[in-house]
Amino acid sequence: MSGEDISFAKTPGGIPVLIERIHGSESAGYMVGVRTGSRDEDKNVMGISHLLEHVVFRETKNRSSYQMAKEMEGAGGELNAFTGKEMTAFYGVTIQETKDVAKDTVSDIVANPLINDNDVELEKKIVLQELSMIENEPESYIHDLFSANLWRGHPLSQDEGGLPEIVKGLGSEELRKYYEERYGIPNISVFAAGKVDIKEVLSWAEEKFDGLSDKRKIEREMPRTPEAGYTFTKNSSEHYHVGMGFPAYDSNHSDKVPLTLLSAVIGSGTSSRLFQEVREKKALVYSVHNVIEQHSDAGALCTYLSSTHENVIEAMETTAKVYRDIRDNGLEKGELERTKNLIKGVLVRSMESTERRLFLLGRRFLLNGKYQSLSERLKEISDVTEEDLMRVASDVINASTLNVSLLGKKNKEIEKFNSSQLDL
Repeated sequence: MSGEDISFAKTPGGIPVLIERIHGSESAGYMVGVRTGSRDEDKNVMGISHLLEHVVFRETKNRSSYQMAKEMEGAGGELNAFTGKEMTAFYGVTIQETKDVAKDTVSDIVANPLINDNDVELEKKIVLQELSMIENEPESYIHDLFSANLWRGHPLSQDEGGLPEIVKGLGSEELRKYYEERYGIPNISVFAAGKVDIKEVLSWAEEKFDGLSDKRKIEREMPRTPEAGYTFTKNSSEHYHVGMGFPAYDSNHSDKVPLTLLSAVIGSGTSSRLFQEVREKKALVYSVHNVIEQHSDAGALCTYLSSTHENVIEAMETTAKVYRDIRDNGLEKGELERTKNLIKGVLVRSMESTERRLFLLGRRFLLNGKYQSLSERLKEISDVTEEDLMRVASDVINASTLNVSLLGKKNKEIEKFNSSQLDL
């Protein structure tokens, strides 16, 4: 596709620097990714990655949180961060003529945080409110519950936000130790997108981050393939929320693109099989959709739905029937091409955002050390055959690995439910 320009280099200290120059863009985004997240936490500090992500915004050697906000917004920009299971990232996006503000602020947060006692205590209050809010939003909470069920016994089961009782006990000394061990080489990478230049970004990364060397290298243990399982969690919601699905492929797997298309055929958009079978034909749910969960060494194909007590078991049974039907009977005429266009359309539209390109560039590289242009990704989608998709369906859709998590009011029938009741 024209207008793409991806460049890769390393600083003298060995920091990877990856940029995507977007011709015609008048914005510039800069992101620093740190290869540490919730799966890398010891059990006695679960939630420390997320809490630290919050605390570093409080105060640096050069700026207060108010100064950061005032400078970035005054530059027409946005400053933000996120914590995942395998990474923590900090980014700023501004209009092109004020891009130095974004660079300076992001590097100040990553390289110069104060992490003092008062800031930690203040930010803990905010994080604890965030965790409470998530538990009271069942549409989000069910994602955490399903992931915890699927990867039970492995660090991937650990939620990004951590456990409230552990977060309450974390102090500035623990956060500073965690920061000193992990924030720097070899765990750090630098990304930029928009109207940016590789030499300029490389020079910035060298100046600001090459001094952050000799950190602890993150070592990870690959999870075993999960067996089938079922969990029920009580809450007061009138609706029951369900997460169900299977372990699948990691971000390096050769069949990750056919897996994405299989998931889309099953549950992406209003023409998908799940939307048509579970909602339109039977009116069993209000919402139903599919998601691919992907990590550096594991992955999952997941379905999420919400339903009333009267309909929830039939909704799960119908979902299982959709799984079985595509695995055993294949695709309908034109279904693969329609789904390819759906995925391409979502991808192309999302790439019109500098922030989105920055996120995708960084996430892909931090997961598997690779990068692709948009045109390369579109070609991968085009090249998937029906045989590819059916091979993946046969491999992934398996009763022995089906996991189900359900969130809702206490009910004897639902509490006694077992995933083996679903006919696969």
